[in-house]
Amino acid sequence: MGLIVQKYGGTSVANPERIKSVARRVAAYRAQGHQVVVVVSAMSGETNRLIALAREIQAHPDPRELDVILSTGEQVTIGLLAMALKEQGVPAISYTGAQVQILTDSAHTKARILSIDEQNIRADLASGHAIVVAGFQGQDEDGNITTLGRGGSDTTAVALAAALRADECQIYTDVDGVYTTDPRMVPEARRLPRITFEEMLEMASLGSKVLQIRSVEFAGKYKVRLRVLSSLLDDPGEGTLITFEEDDNMEQAIISGIAFNRDEAKITVRGVPDKPGIAYQILGPVSEANIDVDMIIQNVGVDGSTDFSFTVHRNEYAKTMDTLKAQQARIGAIDVIGDDRIAKVSVVGVGMRSHVGIASQMFRTLAEEGINIQMISTSEIKISVVIDEKYLELAVRVLHKAFGLDQEAA
Repeated sequence: MGLIVQKYGGTSVANPERIKSVARRVAAYRAQGHQVVVVVSAMSGETNRLIALAREIQAHPDPRELDVILSTGEQVTIGLLAMALKEQGVPAISYTGAQVQILTDSAHTKARILSIDEQNIRADLASGHAIVVAGFQGQDEDGNITTLGRGGSDTTAVALAAALRADECQIYTDVDGVYTTDPRMVPEARRLPRITFEEMLEMASLGSKVLQIRSVEFAGKYKVRLRVLSSLLDDPGEGTLITFEEDDNMEQAIISGIAFNRDEAKITVRGVPDKPGIAYQILGPVSEANIDVDMIIQNVGVDGSTDFSFTVHRNEYAKTMDTLKAQQARIGAIDVIGDDRIAKVSVVGVGMRSHVGIASQMFRTLAEEGINIQMISTSEIKISVVIDEKYLELAVRVLHKAFGLDQEAA
């Protein structure tokens, strides 16, 4: 018996039947003697509908008012789920983010959680209730409704689990765990029984859509035991446990997964003077335009000039090009060119720390398929390369096979 926080995403509560299914699952956990706190998202498609509705009134919706609108999606779900639980004979009570007193900063549409007052929830749990909490939302110190950005319900669930010192935080979604890569691209991909926080953080940041990156950061920081499970299966099995490296005495696989991201664009500022401060002169205006930069490479020529390349999210490509074109004369660049048809492929694994030759194996595998590497980035447990987007699926498949990820672990 223990305290479990469960999170159900939009597809898991997409209609009344699925909400009833969630209620039955929660009732089954309660019957085993567990205390259960449930965090839910808006019903599938509802957030997009509300955004579209707001844009019919205002082309660029006011952020504060947009948060007021978006928060209603989760409010509907918590009421329906609490009713479904009562139909199952489970005493239940629903809470909005504000009622829980999830305190956030004031960055509307992308707020961050500052603190949680969990006393009311503890009291209701002690009195035998199942608790249903609206994910994705909170309030700032002035009482304004705030939302946490896409995927924010994951962060709500992990933050509640941390505040309540829950035994486990279970993230129910439409997949049954974390895979070695996207099984829609590589049918041989395998579900991982466990993965470290470090690896999951890298995979989330590199394009894996299973968990929101902020929720993984939060779980790692507060040592929340995290598990990914399917809400669409009657028996979700063990899913994937996200845990700490030292929790596992087994020999770690060298590579745990292949991550990829199509949403990349590359900018090259050609022929700028090779002098101190040039990187800041290029990236300063980009930062001021609130554009995040990912990979960076600098090629120094023999004539005292350099080509400076970096990647940004594809949605920021046009804005970045406009920003740098406006700065071209000031920074002394010959030209600013770009490519919005690139992709990033990464191999991830804590086993890299104790094994050599991972990079050479990756590069050789791609070379044998005639795939040119445009940029390289590394960390202690990952190697990322930028390639032409048209080779993405081929690269993922051959790397997945080259590192033995299509074989069952011994």
